[in-house]
Amino acid sequence: MEEQKLKQVESTLKTIILKNRTTNLFDSKLINGIKLENNVVSFTLELLPEQLKESHEIKKIIENKLSSIQWIKKVNILLTAHNIKKDNEKPNPNGSLLNPAQHIIAVASGKGGVGKSTTAINLALALLNLDFKVGILDADIYGPSLPKLTGISNKPKSSGNKIVPHNAFGLQAMSIGYLVPEDAATIWRGPMVMSAIEQLLRDVDWQQLDILIIDMPPGTGDAQLTLSQRVQLAGAIIVSTPQDLSLIDARKGLNMFKKVNVPILGIIENMSYFLCENCNTKHSIFGNGGAKLEAEKLGVQFLGEIPLDIAIRSTSDEGNPIVIKEPENSISKIYMKIADQIVKSLSIQTRSAPIIIQD
Repeated sequence: MEEQKLKQVESTLKTIILKNRTTNLFDSKLINGIKLENNVVSFTLELLPEQLKESHEIKKIIENKLSSIQWIKKVNILLTAHNIKKDNEKPNPNGSLLNPAQHIIAVASGKGGVGKSTTAINLALALLNLDFKVGILDADIYGPSLPKLTGISNKPKSSGNKIVPHNAFGLQAMSIGYLVPEDAATIWRGPMVMSAIEQLLRDVDWQQLDILIIDMPPGTGDAQLTLSQRVQLAGAIIVSTPQDLSLIDARKGLNMFKKVNVPILGIIENMSYFLCENCNTKHSIFGNGGAKLEAEKLGVQFLGEIPLDIAIRSTSDEGNPIVIKEPENSISKIYMKIADQIVKSLSIQTRSAPIIIQD
Protein backbone atom coordinates (compact mmCIF):
# COMPACT_ATOMS: atom_id res chain seq x y z
CA MET A 1 0.00 0.00 0.00
CA GLU A 2 2.77 2.45 0.97
CA GLU A 3 4.64 1.57 -2.22
CA GLN A 4 1.57 2.34 -4.33
CA LYS A 5 1.16 5.70 -2.60
CA LEU A 6 4.81 6.55 -3.21
CA LYS A 7 4.38 5.76 -6.91
CA GLN A 8 1.33 8.01 -7.03
CA VAL A 9 3.34 10.86 -5.48
CA GLU A 10 6.19 10.30 -7.94
CA SER A 11 3.79 10.22 -10.89
CA THR A 12 2.24 13.51 -9.80
CA LEU A 13 5.67 15.13 -9.41
CA LYS A 14 6.51 14.01 -12.93
CA THR A 15 3.66 16.16 -14.25
CA ILE A 16 5.29 19.33 -12.90
CA ILE A 17 7.76 21.16 -15.13
CA LEU A 18 9.11 24.40 -13.67
CA LYS A 19 9.54 27.57 -15.70
CA ASN A 20 12.61 27.56 -18.00
CA ARG A 21 13.16 23.84 -17.38
CA THR A 22 12.71 20.96 -19.82
CA THR A 23 12.83 18.07 -17.34
CA ASN A 24 9.98 17.32 -14.95
CA LEU A 25 10.47 17.96 -11.27
CA PHE A 26 10.98 14.33 -10.23
CA ASP A 27 13.43 13.36 -12.99
CA SER A 28 15.43 16.56 -12.53
CA LYS A 29 16.67 15.11 -9.21
CA LEU A 30 15.68 18.29 -7.34
CA ILE A 31 13.50 16.29 -4.95
CA ASN A 32 15.13 14.04 -2.38
CA GLY A 33 14.11 11.88 0.56
CA ILE A 34 10.38 11.42 -0.07
CA LYS A 35 8.72 10.05 3.08
CA LEU A 36 5.16 9.00 3.90
CA GLU A 37 3.88 8.97 7.46
CA ASN A 38 0.20 8.95 8.42
CA ASN A 39 -0.64 10.20 4.90
CA VAL A 40 1.70 13.18 5.29
CA VAL A 41 4.19 13.58 2.41
CA SER A 42 7.60 15.08 3.27
CA PHE A 43 10.66 15.71 1.10
CA THR A 44 13.51 18.12 0.39
CA LEU A 45 13.31 20.42 -2.64
CA GLU A 46 16.72 21.56 -3.83
CA LEU A 47 16.45 24.71 -5.94
CA LEU A 48 18.92 26.32 -8.29
CA PRO A 49 20.20 29.85 -7.56
CA GLU A 50 18.03 31.47 -10.25
CA GLN A 51 14.91 29.85 -8.75
CA LEU A 52 15.33 31.25 -5.23
CA LYS A 53 13.28 34.40 -5.83
CA GLU A 54 10.34 32.21 -6.87
CA SER A 55 10.77 29.62 -4.11
CA HIS A 56 7.45 30.45 -2.42
CA GLU A 57 5.51 30.20 -5.69
CA ILE A 58 7.24 26.92 -6.66
CA LYS A 59 6.44 25.46 -3.26
CA LYS A 60 2.77 26.45 -3.64
CA ILE A 61 2.52 24.83 -7.10
CA ILE A 62 3.85 21.53 -5.74
CA GLU A 63 1.63 21.64 -2.65
CA ASN A 64 -1.49 22.28 -4.74
CA LYS A 65 -0.66 19.45 -7.15
CA LEU A 66 -0.05 16.91 -4.42
CA SER A 67 -3.04 18.05 -2.37
CA SER A 68 -5.26 16.97 -5.26
CA ILE A 69 -4.48 13.38 -4.24
CA GLN A 70 -7.37 12.51 -1.91
CA TRP A 71 -5.49 10.51 0.72
CA ILE A 72 -2.77 13.17 1.30
CA LYS A 73 -3.46 15.13 4.50
CA LYS A 74 -0.48 17.45 4.37
CA VAL A 75 2.64 18.24 2.30
CA ASN A 76 5.86 19.23 4.07
CA ILE A 77 8.53 20.68 1.77
CA LEU A 78 11.97 21.54 3.12
CA LEU A 79 13.70 24.07 0.86
CA THR A 80 17.42 23.97 0.27
CA ALA A 81 19.66 25.36 -2.47
CA HIS A 82 23.01 24.87 -4.10
CA ASN A 83 25.33 26.88 -6.26
CA ILE A 84 26.71 25.54 -9.53
CA LYS A 85 30.21 26.80 -10.12
CA LYS A 86 31.42 26.97 -13.69
CA ASP A 87 34.56 24.99 -14.50
CA ASN A 88 36.35 28.09 -15.77
CA GLU A 89 35.26 30.29 -12.86
CA LYS A 90 38.19 31.40 -10.74
CA PRO A 91 37.77 32.63 -7.16
CA ASN A 92 38.24 36.34 -6.70
CA PRO A 93 38.22 36.93 -2.94
CA ASN A 94 38.49 40.70 -3.06
CA GLY A 95 37.00 41.67 -6.43
CA SER A 96 35.33 45.07 -6.55
CA LEU A 97 34.17 46.15 -3.11
CA LEU A 98 30.48 46.83 -2.57
CA ASN A 99 29.83 50.34 -1.26
CA PRO A 100 26.13 50.94 -0.53
CA ALA A 101 26.99 53.60 2.09
CA GLN A 102 29.76 56.01 3.04
CA HIS A 103 30.36 54.09 6.29
CA ILE A 104 29.41 50.44 6.78
CA ILE A 105 29.47 49.04 10.31
CA ALA A 106 29.18 45.37 11.22
CA VAL A 107 27.48 44.63 14.55
CA ALA A 108 28.66 41.16 15.49
CA SER A 109 28.83 38.62 18.29
CA GLY A 110 30.72 35.40 18.82
CA LYS A 111 27.54 33.55 19.77
CA GLY A 112 23.78 33.90 19.60
CA GLY A 113 21.48 35.07 22.37
CA VAL A 114 23.46 38.10 23.48
CA GLY A 115 21.02 40.72 22.13
CA LYS A 116 23.04 41.66 19.06
CA SER A 117 20.05 42.36 16.80
CA THR A 118 18.31 44.48 19.43
CA THR A 119 21.54 46.41 19.90
CA ALA A 120 21.94 46.86 16.13
CA ILE A 121 18.46 48.31 15.55
CA ASN A 122 18.68 50.68 18.52
CA LEU A 123 22.15 51.87 17.47
CA ALA A 124 20.85 52.47 13.94
CA LEU A 125 17.97 54.54 15.34
CA ALA A 126 20.34 56.45 17.63
CA LEU A 127 22.53 57.32 14.63
CA LEU A 128 19.39 58.38 12.76
CA ASN A 129 18.61 60.75 15.66
CA LEU A 130 22.03 62.32 15.10
CA ASP A 131 20.75 63.44 11.68
CA PHE A 132 22.54 60.82 9.58
CA LYS A 133 20.91 58.97 6.71
CA VAL A 134 20.99 55.41 8.06
CA GLY A 135 20.16 51.95 6.77
CA ILE A 136 20.11 48.56 8.46
CA LEU A 137 20.73 45.21 6.78
CA ASP A 138 19.83 41.96 8.52
CA ALA A 139 22.54 39.58 7.26
CA ASP A 140 21.38 36.63 9.36
CA ILE A 141 20.06 34.39 6.58
CA TYR A 142 19.12 31.50 8.89
CA GLY A 143 17.45 33.50 11.67
CA PRO A 144 16.46 37.01 10.52
CA SER A 145 15.26 39.30 13.34
CA LEU A 146 14.55 42.57 11.55
CA PRO A 147 10.92 41.81 10.55
CA LYS A 148 10.03 41.31 14.24
CA LEU A 149 12.08 44.27 15.46
CA THR A 150 10.56 46.66 12.91
CA GLY A 151 7.02 45.26 12.92
CA ILE A 152 7.19 44.88 9.13
CA SER A 153 6.42 41.55 7.48
CA ASN A 154 5.27 42.37 3.93
CA LYS A 155 7.47 41.93 0.89
CA PRO A 156 9.31 45.04 -0.32
CA LYS A 157 8.49 46.63 -3.68
CA SER A 158 10.86 46.66 -6.61
CA SER A 159 12.07 49.45 -8.86
CA GLY A 160 13.45 48.15 -12.15
CA ASN A 161 15.88 45.41 -11.21
CA LYS A 162 16.38 46.75 -7.67
CA ILE A 163 14.56 45.95 -4.43
CA VAL A 164 13.26 49.02 -2.58
CA PRO A 165 14.14 48.79 1.13
CA HIS A 166 11.38 49.21 3.69
CA ASN A 167 11.09 52.45 5.63
CA ALA A 168 11.31 51.55 9.33
CA PHE A 169 11.00 54.68 11.50
CA GLY A 170 13.09 56.54 8.90
CA LEU A 171 15.65 53.77 8.50
CA GLN A 172 16.16 52.06 5.15
CA ALA A 173 15.69 48.43 6.20
CA MET A 174 16.27 45.13 4.39
CA SER A 175 16.23 41.50 5.52
CA ILE A 176 15.90 38.09 3.90
CA GLY A 177 12.96 37.78 6.31
CA TYR A 178 11.06 40.30 4.16
CA LEU A 179 11.44 38.06 1.11
CA VAL A 180 10.53 34.60 2.42
CA PRO A 181 7.55 33.43 4.50
CA GLU A 182 8.10 33.63 8.26
CA ASP A 183 7.55 29.91 8.81
CA ALA A 184 9.48 28.71 5.74
CA ALA A 185 12.29 26.28 6.54
CA THR A 186 15.03 27.40 4.17
CA ILE A 187 18.35 25.57 4.38
CA TRP A 188 21.15 27.03 2.30
CA ARG A 189 24.71 25.87 1.85
CA GLY A 190 27.60 28.27 2.45
CA PRO A 191 27.93 29.54 -1.15
CA MET A 192 24.23 30.38 -1.30
CA VAL A 193 24.42 32.28 2.00
CA MET A 194 27.28 34.35 0.62
CA SER A 195 25.43 34.94 -2.65
CA ALA A 196 22.26 36.04 -0.82
CA ILE A 197 24.18 38.51 1.34
CA GLU A 198 25.89 40.00 -1.72
CA GLN A 199 22.52 40.37 -3.43
CA LEU A 200 21.06 42.16 -0.41
CA LEU A 201 23.90 44.66 -0.67
CA ARG A 202 24.11 44.97 -4.46
CA ASP A 203 20.49 44.55 -5.60
CA VAL A 204 18.80 46.75 -3.00
CA ASP A 205 18.15 50.38 -3.92
CA TRP A 206 19.98 51.93 -0.98
CA GLN A 207 19.53 55.70 -1.20
CA GLN A 208 22.62 57.84 -0.44
CA LEU A 209 23.29 56.33 2.96
CA ASP A 210 25.71 57.95 5.37
CA ILE A 211 25.84 54.82 7.53
CA LEU A 212 24.72 51.23 6.94
CA ILE A 213 24.48 49.01 10.02
CA ILE A 214 24.85 45.31 9.19
CA ASP A 215 23.34 42.99 11.79
CA MET A 216 25.68 40.01 11.39
CA PRO A 217 24.78 36.39 12.07
CA PRO A 218 26.52 35.00 15.17
CA GLY A 219 29.85 33.22 14.86
CA THR A 220 32.82 33.45 12.51
CA GLY A 221 31.67 31.64 9.37
CA ASP A 222 30.98 32.24 5.68
CA ALA A 223 28.81 35.31 6.14
CA GLN A 224 31.40 37.16 8.22
CA LEU A 225 34.21 36.37 5.79
CA THR A 226 32.10 37.35 2.78
CA LEU A 227 31.20 40.71 4.26
CA SER A 228 34.75 41.37 5.41
CA GLN A 229 36.10 40.71 1.93
CA ARG A 230 33.34 42.11 -0.29
CA VAL A 231 32.33 45.24 1.63
CA GLN A 232 34.28 48.36 2.51
CA LEU A 233 33.66 47.97 6.25
CA ALA A 234 34.44 51.06 8.31
CA GLY A 235 34.62 48.85 11.39
CA ALA A 236 33.02 46.23 13.58
CA ILE A 237 31.24 46.47 16.93
CA ILE A 238 31.31 43.37 19.13
CA VAL A 239 28.33 42.69 21.42
CA SER A 240 28.77 40.39 24.40
CA THR A 241 27.18 39.58 27.73
CA PRO A 242 29.41 39.72 30.83
CA GLN A 243 29.89 36.00 31.51
CA ASP A 244 33.11 34.23 30.56
CA LEU A 245 31.49 31.90 28.00
CA SER A 246 30.20 34.83 25.93
CA LEU A 247 33.49 36.70 26.26
CA ILE A 248 35.45 33.72 24.92
CA ASP A 249 33.28 33.71 21.80
CA ALA A 250 33.37 37.50 21.54
CA ARG A 251 37.17 37.34 21.55
CA LYS A 252 37.06 34.88 18.63
CA GLY A 253 34.81 37.23 16.67
CA LEU A 254 37.06 40.19 17.40
CA ASN A 255 40.16 38.27 16.31
CA MET A 256 38.44 37.20 13.10
CA PHE A 257 37.83 40.83 12.13
CA LYS A 258 41.42 41.71 12.98
CA LYS A 259 42.64 38.92 10.68
CA VAL A 260 40.76 40.38 7.75
CA ASN A 261 41.96 43.90 8.51
CA VAL A 262 38.63 45.31 9.76
CA PRO A 263 39.00 47.99 12.48
CA ILE A 264 37.29 47.27 15.80
CA LEU A 265 35.17 50.25 16.80
CA GLY A 266 34.56 48.81 20.26
CA ILE A 267 32.83 46.31 22.53
CA ILE A 268 29.37 46.69 24.07
CA GLU A 269 28.39 44.77 27.20
CA ASN A 270 24.71 43.87 26.86
CA MET A 271 22.55 42.58 29.76
CA SER A 272 25.23 44.12 31.93
CA TYR A 273 23.12 44.47 35.08
CA PHE A 274 19.55 44.58 36.31
CA LEU A 275 18.42 47.77 38.07
CA CYS A 276 15.76 46.96 40.65
CA GLU A 277 13.03 49.62 40.71
CA ASN A 278 12.13 48.87 44.33
CA CYS A 279 15.57 49.06 45.93
CA ASN A 280 17.33 51.08 43.18
CA THR A 281 20.21 48.61 43.34
CA LYS A 282 22.18 47.14 40.42
CA HIS A 283 22.16 43.34 40.35
CA SER A 284 24.78 41.62 38.20
CA ILE A 285 22.71 38.68 36.93
CA PHE A 286 25.39 37.49 34.49
CA GLY A 287 28.35 39.08 36.23
CA ASN A 288 29.47 42.59 35.37
CA GLY A 289 32.42 44.38 33.84
CA GLY A 290 33.81 41.38 31.93
CA ALA A 291 33.51 43.07 28.54
CA LYS A 292 35.17 46.23 29.82
CA LEU A 293 38.14 44.24 31.14
CA GLU A 294 38.30 42.32 27.86
CA ALA A 295 38.35 45.58 25.90
CA GLU A 296 41.23 46.85 28.04
CA LYS A 297 43.14 43.58 27.53
CA LEU A 298 42.67 43.68 23.76
CA GLY A 299 43.34 47.38 23.44
CA VAL A 300 39.96 48.32 21.97
CA GLN A 301 37.39 50.90 23.01
CA PHE A 302 34.71 49.94 25.53
CA LEU A 303 31.54 51.57 24.21
CA GLY A 304 29.21 51.06 27.16
CA GLU A 305 26.92 48.89 29.29
CA ILE A 306 23.32 48.12 28.33
CA PRO A 307 21.22 46.89 31.27
CA LEU A 308 18.92 43.87 31.37
CA ASP A 309 15.54 45.59 31.29
CA ILE A 310 12.00 44.52 30.44
CA ALA A 311 11.49 47.76 28.48
CA ILE A 312 14.07 46.65 25.91
CA ARG A 313 12.44 43.25 25.57
CA SER A 314 8.86 44.52 25.36
CA THR A 315 9.55 47.32 22.86
CA SER A 316 11.57 44.94 20.66
CA ASP A 317 8.78 42.33 20.69
CA GLU A 318 6.27 45.05 19.78
CA GLY A 319 8.33 46.00 16.75
CA ASN A 320 8.85 49.48 18.21
CA PRO A 321 12.44 49.63 19.60
CA ILE A 322 13.08 51.57 22.78
CA VAL A 323 15.09 54.39 21.15
CA ILE A 324 12.07 55.28 18.99
CA LYS A 325 9.29 54.51 21.49
CA GLU A 326 10.88 55.91 24.65
CA PRO A 327 13.56 58.41 23.56
CA GLU A 328 13.80 59.90 27.07
CA ASN A 329 14.37 56.52 28.72
CA SER A 330 17.82 56.26 30.38
CA ILE A 331 18.54 53.19 28.21
CA SER A 332 17.81 55.15 25.02
CA LYS A 333 20.28 57.76 26.23
CA ILE A 334 22.94 55.03 26.64
CA TYR A 335 22.40 54.01 23.02
CA MET A 336 22.67 57.67 22.00
CA LYS A 337 25.95 58.04 23.88
CA ILE A 338 27.35 54.94 22.18
CA ALA A 339 26.22 56.27 18.78
CA ASP A 340 28.06 59.52 19.47
CA GLN A 341 31.26 57.58 20.24
CA ILE A 342 30.87 55.60 17.01
CA VAL A 343 30.55 58.79 14.96
CA LYS A 344 33.73 60.16 16.54
CA SER A 345 35.56 56.92 15.69
CA LEU A 346 34.32 56.97 12.08
CA SER A 347 35.81 60.39 11.46
CA ILE A 348 39.33 58.96 11.84
CA GLN A 349 38.87 55.52 10.29
CA THR A 350 40.49 54.73 6.96
CA ARG A 351 41.29 51.32 5.61
CA SER A 352 42.45 49.51 2.50
CA ALA A 353 40.73 46.51 0.91
CA PRO A 354 40.76 43.54 3.30
CA ILE A 355 42.97 40.53 2.62
CA ILE A 356 42.81 37.34 4.68
CA ILE A 357 46.02 36.84 6.62
CA GLN A 358 47.11 33.22 6.83
CA ASP A 359 48.81 32.02 10.00
